[in-house]
Order: sequence, then C-alpha cells, then structure tokens
Amino acid sequence: MQRAALLTPSFQLRYSGMVPGWISGEHPQEAGLVDLAELAKAAGVKLVLDRCVALDPVTRTVLTREHGILRFDHASIDVGGVGRASRVLGDDPRLVDVRPIDRFAEEMVERASGAQKIVVVGGGAGGVELAFGLRNRARGEGQPDITMIAGEGGLLSGFTASVTRSVRAELERQSIRLFEVDAWIERSVLMAGEVEISADLIVAAIGSGAPDWPAAGGLAVDQYGFIAVDAHQRSTSHPHIFAVGDCARRMDTNVDHAGVHAVHAGPVLASNLRAVLSGQEPLQSYRPRPASLYLLSTGNGSAIASYGPFSARGKWVARLKAWIDKRWIARYAALSNRA
Repeated sequence: MQRAALLTPSFQLRYSGMVPGWISGEHPQEAGLVDLAELAKAAGVKLVLDRCVALDPVTRTVLTREHGILRFDHASIDVGGVGRASRVLGDDPRLVDVRPIDRFAEEMVERASGAQKIVVVGGGAGGVELAFGLRNRARGEGQPDITMIAGEGGLLSGFTASVTRSVRAELERQSIRLFEVDAWIERSVLMAGEVEISADLIVAAIGSGAPDWPAAGGLAVDQYGFIAVDAHQRSTSHPHIFAVGDCARRMDTNVDHAGVHAVHAGPVLASNLRAVLSGQEPLQSYRPRPASLYLLSTGNGSAIASYGPFSARGKWVARLKAWIDKRWIARYAALSNRA
C-alpha cells in the first residue's frame, strides 16, 4: 500500500499574490490563506508539521528538525527559495526580506505600522506591488513616505516599454521616489548609488536564493544552487526525486522563477508523480506560453495589466485581478470541503 506524507512547517499556506492587496487594505489578511491541514485530510495524506534540514537521495531519507528521519521511495520538492537580503545588501535591524512570505507577513504586522519612511529594494513586479501597497497602507493623511530602489537593471526588466511607462507614471502620481541604481547597507547607512537614503523600514524584494541542503545532500544543482530538473521536473541526477517552483531550475529550457510558471507546472508535476507511482515513465512537460498575464495592483483600487506587448490600466484590471485571486483560493477551499 502506498502512503504519502506532506512535510511543511505550517498548516496554512499564504498566497503571495494577495499580500500587497492585504497591506493596502483591499482585503483582509486571512483572505490569501490555504488550509493545508484540510487539504491533506481530504487527500488522505499524512501531515508532518516540520522543516527539512537535510536530504540524502541515495538512502532516500529526509532529516527533519523535530521528527527525525523520514524515509521515502519518491520525493517531490517545492520549498520555494530562501531569503538573501542580508547577504546581498548587508545586515541591518531595519531589513525585512520578502522570503519566506509567511514570516514576511508576520513581520509586516509588527513593524510596518510605526514606519513612516519605507524603502523597497527590488524593481521587479513584486517590488512594484509592495511599494504601491505600502504607500496606501494608511489612506489619506499619515501615508508613509516610500522610496523604491530598482537596481542597475532598472524598473521591471523584461517587461514591455508600455508597462514600464505606466508604472513610472503611477509611481510619480503616488509620490514614490524611484532610484535605478544598486543599493547596499554600509555601517548602518542605506546607500542608493551615491545617495544616502533615510529609512525606518527596508523591504527587500530582490528575488530568492537557493536552499543549501539540496546541494549538500548530493542532488545536482545549477550554478546558483537550485535543483537541476529535466523537462518532466525530475532531478537530473536522481530520477526518483522531483522538484518545482523557486527551488528548482529547468535545464532543458529557460523558465523564469515566477509564480505564474510554478502554478502551471503543478498539474504537470502531479501527472508525472502519478505515472511513476504506477510504474510508468513521466510523460508530461510544462511549456511556458509565449506570453503570460501579469496584473500589478497599484494599491488604490486600480491595477496595471501586462500581456506580451499589450498593457492596460484601470479599476477593471483590479477587479479582474481580485476575481482571479479569489477564484484560485476558492478552488482549494472546495477541495478542503471534500474531507
């Protein structure tokens, strides 16, 4: 008889796409939570509330922090990336890393309310949404002063010029200062190029790093430490192990670390896991679409849409984003109710 276990540090999963909207007050904090305990119960899966600290792909064992060793025949890894703010920017008590997202949410509850000068470091879609969300945290008087440091790569690298123009215009409308230079912390001073930046709170949205334990355990990894997987999300060195999301890197093609890709790769991974558990070879592969839809909340009831060369802005985009986000969460709630 086959048994499955879900190893995870919390009985809830926070959907990162709804965090900026929660910060700006567009929906309550609990709106973006998925109940993993109920999902595991509905699927007949054992829930182990713990963290992986080491993995041995040869002996097929996982060492956990509290429960000791867990044994497996096949493993599927989707632990996300790890924070790297201190390593990249420098250590500072004002620094809050977006990764992991659950800890970030907890820290924002404790620390954002008293901060009046907030700096967001990172010029990607996540940094943009957080800057807008934080700017609108307190409506009207008392709104915090927001500075965004996008890095030398510039604002929204990889997006079209029309989207970037829309975001720049909205940053200006909301009086958010933008620096397109690298940032670092030197002797407790935050620098943006040659400019010293005053900050009560520094939010790092600079992307994730790779956890240490996959490489330490002997799994094949890329040059940055992310688990190397093939077209079927299978480890290139140990085919009984699969990985997806920010902790993995496809070696057959380029797939960016982005939530939209992780979500679409999930059903492919599930199909391939069912195949190998039935003694068959995995057949399915996730192929990114030519264009992906990105919806960037501006924190004030509007949003900016990006789809390939097309862009749009307005309240209808915000309504579309809210509908997509709520539908996504509702799907998991419906599965939980089957328990």
